[in-house]
Amino acid sequence: MIMKAEYGFKSEILAASIRNVIHLQDCVLMGVDVATIPPTLLDKLFAHPLTLQGIEKFDMDWQKLDRKSTRLNSS
Repeated sequence: MIMKAEYGFKSEILAASIRNVIHLQDCVLMGVDVATIPPTLLDKLFAHPLTLQGIEKFDMDWQKLDRKSTRLNSS
């Protein structure tokens, strides 16, 4: 934030009651230190279609893995 940098303020900026991803992104871009968000918004941050596809592919590959021939630990 320009005011903090210009005048050396040590305070933190709090953005309260952020309700959607765009507003949260704006907060990040503006340099907000802390934002209060509902759990549903937090879930949306991690629910990207490509992330979900990657998790599904990893799970399928994991199921195909021959665990008997793979040494996961040294004992």
